[in-house]
Amino acid sequence: MFLALINLSLSEVHLLVLILLLILGLTALIYGGDILTNGATSISVNMRIDPMIVGLTVVSIATSMPEMATSMVAAKDSSGIAIGNILGSNIANIGLILGLIAFFSPLKNTGRMVQREIPFLLFVSALFYLFSFGGGFNHLEGLYLIILMVLYLVYIVKTAKKSSKIEPKNVLDNKSILMKLRSTKFAIFLVIAGALLLTLGANILVGASVEIAMRMGASELLIGLTIVAIGTSLPELAASIAAIRADSTDICTGNIVGSCLFNILLIGGGVSAIWGINIDNRPMILELTGFLLLPCLLLWFFKSSYTVFRKEGMVLLFAYATIILLSALGTYGYF
Repeated sequence: MFLALINLSLSEVHLLVLILLLILGLTALIYGGDILTNGATSISVNMRIDPMIVGLTVVSIATSMPEMATSMVAAKDSSGIAIGNILGSNIANIGLILGLIAFFSPLKNTGRMVQREIPFLLFVSALFYLFSFGGGFNHLEGLYLIILMVLYLVYIVKTAKKSSKIEPKNVLDNKSILMKLRSTKFAIFLVIAGALLLTLGANILVGASVEIAMRMGASELLIGLTIVAIGTSLPELAASIAAIRADSTDICTGNIVGSCLFNILLIGGGVSAIWGINIDNRPMILELTGFLLLPCLLLWFFKSSYTVFRKEGMVLLFAYATIILLSALGTYGYF
């Protein structure tokens, strides 16, 4: 965490300072999202790659870095935060972020998402769901998830090679984006700089948020599912907002779906392969069900018209709020 770099203890920080850190972290996330998206957009045009591919890979991996770092650190001693972060991040990505984006701006998409990525997300979500009922994730199950991630990346690379034959003007035909094009080398620098700024902002935000929550007496699982998950998902929100502002809904949706895939395969698989994750199934049935339900809703919405409209965004937001509320009530023993 950022505060560890300057040898300060969060437990000794005044509440007002923690609130200021929240604002600082949020600011870093917003600017990091703009920088990363601009770099990723330039790469997609310069290399004649479909922006959907860029969103599914470059942007998704970059914005998943906070989840990776948080889960790796938490898994050894705080498995509740680690598993809550993975589940909560996917729930927040689809329910909260896509719900918010769709509420303000309809999300249009091509048939690729409906035919390939979202069904694959459903498959790996179901696999993750099944693995969780063994009392946790062992090293072998983590290895299975990593193998699936490698196979998926190979598939994405092959798809990108095929799409590279199209003309740049057919990849992105938006003057507001084309005016911001950078050289490929500088665009790569922007992606790295944006990812680092996103990670720094998320670390500051999550560190301060967790400390505030712990002072309020929240449980480890609830912290992981809500504050940590939302905090580490803010890079996806920032990058998605920047993509929508640039009129590139493909990067936005690709980023969210790709981030969900990497949360399961890269983060869930990596953490399980290295540390293993022990969980108690009984208090997590609701969270795991919501984790599996939201991709089903997303597929249904996209299959109906290849667009997620405002009313469907409201359904996603309602589903997210319901899952979090019931999880909180269950954690505090109300049912």
